[in-house]
Amino acid sequence: MKNLVEELKWRGLYHDSMPGTEEQLLKEVTTAYIGFDPTADSLHIGSMVQIILLVHLNRTGHKAIALVGGATGMIGDPSGKSDERNLLNEETLAKNVAGIKSVLSRFLDFNSTASNAPIMVNNYDWMKEFSFIDFAREVGKRITVNYMMAKDSVKKRLSGEGEGMSFTEFTYQLIQGYDFYHLYKNNGCLLQMGGSDQWGNITTGTELVRRMGGESAKAFALTTPLITKADGSKFGKSEGGNVWLDADKTSVYKFYQFWVNATDVDAEKYIKIFTFLDKDTIDTLIEEHKNAPHLRVLQKKLAEEITIFVHSKEELEKAIQASNILFGNSTADDLKQLDEVTFLEVFDGVPQAEIAKADLENGLDIVSVLNEKTGFFKSNGEARRALTANSISVNREKIKEDFVLTSNDLINKQFVLLQSGKKNYFVIRVV
Repeated sequence: MKNLVEELKWRGLYHDSMPGTEEQLLKEVTTAYIGFDPTADSLHIGSMVQIILLVHLNRTGHKAIALVGGATGMIGDPSGKSDERNLLNEETLAKNVAGIKSVLSRFLDFNSTASNAPIMVNNYDWMKEFSFIDFAREVGKRITVNYMMAKDSVKKRLSGEGEGMSFTEFTYQLIQGYDFYHLYKNNGCLLQMGGSDQWGNITTGTELVRRMGGESAKAFALTTPLITKADGSKFGKSEGGNVWLDADKTSVYKFYQFWVNATDVDAEKYIKIFTFLDKDTIDTLIEEHKNAPHLRVLQKKLAEEITIFVHSKEELEKAIQASNILFGNSTADDLKQLDEVTFLEVFDGVPQAEIAKADLENGLDIVSVLNEKTGFFKSNGEARRALTANSISVNREKIKEDFVLTSNDLINKQFVLLQSGKKNYFVIRVV
């Protein structure tokens, strides 16, 4: 059996584990789980490490359980948080749980018939009938308050300047710990994995398994490091906010661009963490990149691999095509392939002007378009000189002074792309 821990270590995906974890994974097929709290109706790239961890687990022959926290999501995990989270209502939670299930299903085949086929569970299914009194008697008495207060996630909140921690959040680690025991008892789950900030919650679970599972009960823990950028800033955010794994929240073009724009240092780290390329391939790519960093071999390969993994090869090709609009030899046909959202993202920051659709019915001579209608040029004379110099393009095609702009020239029935020279762009939006 392939050594999962060894694989995680060279990739930079290993932070810590309980004694005996590596030996357990080498000894036999082991069932392990990771929890995902439904704080939104999708997942962003901050969850990619845990998704990839489950895929690695599955590929090395072990059985993966993806837990969606319908119950824990009602409370909110205090780990790494300085303030109490706003509680979500049941309708929002149900929507979020469904969204996360949909995302996870793209990476793990929950319909597989393999002996180690991954499964998905929702802790609300076993917590909804658990009364407070029963939980306090059966679970609460197993763990002391002293033990719970010694956890970093609790200590930081209690010693901070905020309002402390409510009883609701204080119980979070007990409920997550009970999840582990439930999966141990019903699914033979021996290992919980998560980010390093989850260590306290996970070890509470291992303790509950030992105390509730009898003399022979055993449980293990493994955590991944929290990913940061080379400059120390938080990974997973772009200027526009979170980078989501759903195309309707973050377009494939923007997703692809996030990875392409990684620094050299980050790309060298990310290609090990976020792709499944083997060590020899990655070492070769790193060496190739060092010899010619201007070609951005690492960034391009990273962006390609992860865009295919999250979206598809077809979507990757569209993203590359959109990227080439600005920097490659794209055509009018290439422009027309772009949907409205991607078109606006490609030309984000490019000056724009609006023209009434009625003005195009009889056609507009290009000189008036370039000057008085848009202000792209300051005068008719300047516009004519540029046209005479053959430096003006409409939708990537060179034009002369006798060109007339009509509705037939519209991209997506509403845009026209003007270009002067190689780098000066202007977008006309027809309203």
